[in-house]
Amino acid sequence: MKRRTALSLILAGLLLPSLASTALAELKLPSVIGDNMVLQRDREVPVWGWDDAGTTVTVTLGVAEVSANADEEGRWLVNLPAMEAGGPHTLTVKGTNTAEVTNVAIGEVWLCSGQSNMEWIVNNSNNPEEERAAADYPMIRHIKIPHTPAATPQSDVPSDGWQVTTPQTVGTFTAVGYFFGRHLHKELDVPIGLIGSNWGGTRIEPWTPPEGFQHVRDLADIAENLDQYPQKKEDGSINHQSPLALYNGMISPLLPYAIRGAIWYQGESNNGEGMLYYQKMRALIHGWRTVWDNPEMPFYYVQLAPFRYGGDPERLPGIWEAQTATLAVSNTGMAVTVDIGNVEDIHPRNKQDVGKRLALWALANTYGHDNLVYSGPIYRSMEIKEDTIRIFFDHTGSGLVSRDDQPLTHFQIAGPDGEFVDATAEIDGDSVVVRAEGVDDPRSVRFAWHQEAEPNLSNKEGLPASPFRTGR
Repeated sequence: MKRRTALSLILAGLLLPSLASTALAELKLPSVIGDNMVLQRDREVPVWGWDDAGTTVTVTLGVAEVSANADEEGRWLVNLPAMEAGGPHTLTVKGTNTAEVTNVAIGEVWLCSGQSNMEWIVNNSNNPEEERAAADYPMIRHIKIPHTPAATPQSDVPSDGWQVTTPQTVGTFTAVGYFFGRHLHKELDVPIGLIGSNWGGTRIEPWTPPEGFQHVRDLADIAENLDQYPQKKEDGSINHQSPLALYNGMISPLLPYAIRGAIWYQGESNNGEGMLYYQKMRALIHGWRTVWDNPEMPFYYVQLAPFRYGGDPERLPGIWEAQTATLAVSNTGMAVTVDIGNVEDIHPRNKQDVGKRLALWALANTYGHDNLVYSGPIYRSMEIKEDTIRIFFDHTGSGLVSRDDQPLTHFQIAGPDGEFVDATAEIDGDSVVVRAEGVDDPRSVRFAWHQEAEPNLSNKEGLPASPFRTGR
């Protein structure tokens, strides 16, 4: 559909919902509903907008036709019936005037959120020329949500709308999101919609809804003071790093757009928080599932890559431990990246494998692809026997291997004194046996417990083992 000028969209975003008390005199749709969009298949699809109070608004898509009246505030909402994947379609909305949304596809829709490693674009990733040249995927679409902190939950946010994937457009897409979506598209053969709502350098707190903080007892200090957030800067602008700021401005405007799930790449800005970050992940996941009214909404995330942050080298492993613990939350998954990072660059350029690894989790757990190895080895348990500790893993695939055919690296062992020393480790079936000279009474093991660790333990499918420590 033809959009109004950027200025009018910005003004509309600022005035809503205050526009509710005045006559709109025309039908308005949120920016997330527009030409080239992808609607979620196989479930009811909300379509909403604004018009004069009391106006009957009729929405038509294919053979489906649903009507609703705009309420006293001018807002209306209809739910289209569940539809199968396909397209292109035209969505017609008739109210005070008529709007047509063209080239609509029906498929799988994913939210792509987090900080800079999710915002990182295809143009700045590995092989950008080749990736642009190969980007002929008219049924993969992307919308970028601009950086928009807000003091209260917003009803709309200005954007440039949905873009079809072409060599001319793909360069500015979220790279992790695009490579995730491309792998799904090839495997599922359905349209893919990617909503890029992300902002480099941001903490997790501003993305989290109030319901998330209220759900987690360890975050009571935030939950009990929500009326104080978001905070203002000295110049009167919104502090985009304060709780609720980006939920209000960059997530709330997307509601209730139907999505399948979310992918998340964030944590660098919360480095050093250890297991508190696990509590914040719980809050984010519960909060998003609550506002989307989907208690089991899939949530897949990226474990941070090794990087030379400086300072305490165990701060990053503390975040790794928190991210691994988050796997205990139902319907989550974690892409491990210890083998595809760059300790000299906090933005590793290989986003292709990151996206693919997230897609493997989705294919296995969301789309039911059986017999798919979708994770590298994850620590399960240990067994102490004389001067050795045997480590058992989940997700060993068709077997454990050293990725570079060299002895296993980054294993350490400790005795009763808790002092860790470098250890030798050998693969024995689906387990690893760890020992060290001089440690006759071992008590615990840790693996890759250093911010620069790039260990070589993997399964034969090429997915790396996640860092861990025992005895916690």
